Amino acid sequence: LIAALKVHNAIPVAVGSGTINDLTKLAAHLTDRPYMCVATAASMDGYTAFGASITANGAKQTFNCPAPQACLADIDILSKAPTEMTAAGYADLFAKITAGADWIFADALGVEPIDDTAWSIVQDGLHEALADPEGTKNGDTKAVTQLTEGLMLGGFAMQWSKSSRPASGAEHQFSHLWNMEHHLNNGEHISHGFQVSIGTLAVTALYDLMLKTDFENLDIAAALKQWPTLEQLKEEALSIFKATDFPEIGWQEAKAKYIDHQELEKQLQTLKNNWSNIKKRLATQIVPFEEAKARLATVGAPTEPEHIGITKEKLRETFVRAQYIRRRFTILDVAVRTGYLEQWLDQLFGKDGVWDITT
Repeated sequence: LIAALKVHNAIPVAVGSGTINDLTKLAAHLTDRPYMCVATAASMDGYTAFGASITANGAKQTFNCPAPQACLADIDILSKAPTEMTAAGYADLFAKITAGADWIFADALGVEPIDDTAWSIVQDGLHEALADPEGTKNGDTKAVTQLTEGLMLGGFAMQWSKSSRPASGAEHQFSHLWNMEHHLNNGEHISHGFQVSIGTLAVTALYDLMLKTDFENLDIAAALKQWPTLEQLKEEALSIFKATDFPEIGWQEAKAKYIDHQELEKQLQTLKNNWSNIKKRLATQIVPFEEAKARLATVGAPTEPEHIGITKEKLRETFVRAQYIRRRFTILDVAVRTGYLEQWLDQLFGKDGVWDITT
């Protein structure tokens, strides 16, 4: 594509969805020209955003390149797209719920303040856009229009903030890790939206447990005692990823968000002192696990890890590993810093848990 563009004075137009859009976006950037896209499925939020997610050197990577000059979406066409593509888009939009909760945490603990404009662009109409999963699956014009608008707005918010923070949290870290591990399901790649569907449910289940936790009585001394030194963190990260081709990425990303014991104590004290207010904000944001699972099932998205070739054991490992591969602050970091991660995972994967692996 790059070779063809170099010998023609033409503006590339991407007619398609995720992969076609990303390839065209990157090729246009590398040949120093604008491009536009024509969406053919409401399958992802990347149409209107900067950056292209491309597999290079064996791993999915995000390349920094401009958003399109224009994006066209004919709802009649999108309504007739394959149902699995629409389901993937619905799951990608649903992920903005947990991503928003992660941003609330980052804001409340002084890690990354919420950008009011970006927040409003994504969150103001989000719950309404997700309200009719059955209509979305059946190609109902109103439901698909709301889904498409929600996805496009997600891209606009990322474009506004020059960051994926408004649209991506811990649930996307699950997907990123599986891509980096070259995970396939029966030899086939899994769509981004379907990976994120499982990631979103995993994070939602964690939020359900966290909202039942009394952080007003958090044992800060115990949390500080279990917090590693930077050198210990390096050993952990390199050990966890020693069998992969990206151990250094795990270490560098973990290092980028590491804080010392003094800063951790301050952060945990903020959590403890303000838990009542933080909890209210999170409870308003999060859709409970069973409802989230029902909606995603209705639209046709995967709701069990096995649906995308992930065992329950691997899902548990992902909870531990995912927070190392991105420096973004999420609920996974809260779980680690408070010392609750293993306890919550024992509940999720223990007897009568959401993903019981004891039988």
